[in-house]
Amino acid sequence: MKQELFSVQTRGRGSYNISSEIIQIVTNADIPTGLCHVFVHHTSASLMLCENADPAVRSDLETFMANLVPDGDPMFRHIDEGPDDMPAHVRSILTQPEITIPITNGRPGLGTWQGLYLWEHRTHPHTRRITVTIMG
Repeated sequence: MKQELFSVQTRGRGSYNISSEIIQIVTNADIPTGLCHVFVHHTSASLMLCENADPAVRSDLETFMANLVPDGDPMFRHIDEGPDDMPAHVRSILTQPEITIPITNGRPGLGTWQGLYLWEHRTHPHTRRITVTIMG
């Protein structure tokens, strides 16, 4: 088993492709067959396995989430860090903090149109920590 931590600097709300970092970590682990577990250490960001060819997919997901959990909704009492605070927590709970993908022939077993993304739910920039654990 191998484990590596890396950080992603976000510019605020949106999705950030972390596929190349995951591919590099898996390749360097030199494990031909196994599992790659990816975990984000935050309560206002998440991970998603998503279409990687058309950026409109991620934009549409952001639009959907904004309609589902709007910033500044008066039903939320937890607004310590602004109107996007509680909505960011709800968004991360509705999505996922971890993803496990297969390792096949020493590479992540991603589909042709799949990419792994950090999904930042806060409107301001943040540094997000991600742990990748390789088991095989």
